[in-house]
Amino acid sequence: MRFGAFFLDRASRALKDPTFTKLVVVFAVSGGGLVAYADSKSDGYESSQVPTKKKVVVLGTGWAGMSFLKTVDSSLYDVQVVSPRNYFAFTPLLPSVTCGTVEPRSIAEPIRNIIRKKKGDIKFWEAECFKIDAKSKKVHCRSNVGTNLDGTGEFEVEYDYLVIAVGARPNTFNTPGVAENCHFLKQILHIFVQEIEDAQRIQKAALPNLNEEERRKTLHFIVIGGGPTGVEFAAELHDFVTEDLAKLYPNIQDLVKISLIEAGGHILTMFDKRITEFAEDKFQRDGIDVKTNFKVVKVSDKAITMTNPSTGEISVPYGMAVWSAGIGTRPIILDFMKEIGQAGRRVLATDEWLRVLGCNDVYALGDCGTINQRKVLEDVSAIFQKADRKNSGKLTVKELKVVFDDIFERYPQLELYLKSKHMKDVSDLLKDSDSNPGTESIELDIERLKKALSNVDSQVKMLPPTAQVAAQQGTYLAQCFNKMKERDENPEGPPRIRETGRHRFRPFRYRHLGQFAPLGGEQTAAQLPGDWISIGHSSQWLWYSVYASKQVSWRTRFLVVSDWMRRFIFGRDSSRM
Repeated sequence: MRFGAFFLDRASRALKDPTFTKLVVVFAVSGGGLVAYADSKSDGYESSQVPTKKKVVVLGTGWAGMSFLKTVDSSLYDVQVVSPRNYFAFTPLLPSVTCGTVEPRSIAEPIRNIIRKKKGDIKFWEAECFKIDAKSKKVHCRSNVGTNLDGTGEFEVEYDYLVIAVGARPNTFNTPGVAENCHFLKQILHIFVQEIEDAQRIQKAALPNLNEEERRKTLHFIVIGGGPTGVEFAAELHDFVTEDLAKLYPNIQDLVKISLIEAGGHILTMFDKRITEFAEDKFQRDGIDVKTNFKVVKVSDKAITMTNPSTGEISVPYGMAVWSAGIGTRPIILDFMKEIGQAGRRVLATDEWLRVLGCNDVYALGDCGTINQRKVLEDVSAIFQKADRKNSGKLTVKELKVVFDDIFERYPQLELYLKSKHMKDVSDLLKDSDSNPGTESIELDIERLKKALSNVDSQVKMLPPTAQVAAQQGTYLAQCFNKMKERDENPEGPPRIRETGRHRFRPFRYRHLGQFAPLGGEQTAAQLPGDWISIGHSSQWLWYSVYASKQVSWRTRFLVVSDWMRRFIFGRDSSRM
């Protein structure tokens, strides 16, 4: 006991010696650990502090949020995810789910399965963000499971960088009765309810106490919206009726009617005209009633009221209505836009680096934001000055070509304009704008350059609200975060041009990889880059391969493929029928 007391006393005195303290620290570090025991008043030594990681908060687990989480190096940041949905859903297959071609669980991947594969520790909060406070850099969240000790379920999360990827909600255009009486394919939680109600509706139509008129009304399915989602759902539903329902209820097959309502003049207007014409002809042959130039003005629990310039207002009875007529802005985004001075817009405006305009350290991805592409004529003076290195007030075509790669990168509308006019380079652009052909030796002033670029900004286009765009934006932003951490650069710097003319990070450039429109009967229309159009059974197999490869995990890939095989062998799942 005396020896122990003597040892503790000597150890206590030794620890108070600064020299001994340094030796302890060096020994600990050399041994592979990190031990720092020092008196705060010791001379010549301050305890080392591990630099804290900057906190990146991601709102949403859709395409944009999922792509960001899969790509970002979570060991460099403190990444936290807030979403009321604890899974990622492969939304392009939602129409297949509603008709039993694919199981709901096959297209849903738990977010925790995605983040647990990352190097760093990503935290996930199953809650809904209802307010963004950009001034104090906080997001206010609410969870229905009660995350606070007081039981209210409300809490705050601070951030250094905020990535908004909450997506959008169905746009009802303030049409009376839509929210109460229509189903929305974009909301996956409605799928399970819809499947049960469809089964009950078909069973009801098979009862002997209904007359033929009541049966026809019950089995009238109306799809509102002639875009890719609405067209695919109508085609899936038609295949389900003809291939599976006919075997279960042969007496009511002929009573089923499918109507597709579109406010525009044609369906699939975002596709090539050849695809639009083929789809309309095929639907007509299949017996799907396509009503174009019809605008829905009211939906009741029994009938849909619509107007047409030639027929006027008509009322059509229905059994089930599916709304797929566009997307709208979520309330949290509307409130946030008011806070940062973007009130009156449809979605958040961002620059080409996906940074929300009007606030710092906030990024918007996917359907909740749109890129406010800068006009080339706004910067024509800066472009001229950059190319005029001799400060002569004149440019040769050769001098202009030196900076043209940077112009292409900063202003993608210029490249689109040259392609639309079948031009190769700046020489063709100058020739087109002036009767005096531009050559390598001819000089031009700023006014001639303005004239040459006067029509370029007409090619500025809004990116479509698709999963393809959102996924590419999430991947791009995550790569920027990884690079700016590696280079110790500030993300607020991209607009500044360096001496080489290059930006710190290249602006986001969307690369269109093509689009599909399944039309039923194992036929799909495909529009791929290079104006390549394919329609038929071969495109259906291409659709299968692409959608299988785009699954976020081997688990969902296996489940989706097995569901397709089951459907080929045994038909669609009709267990609820």
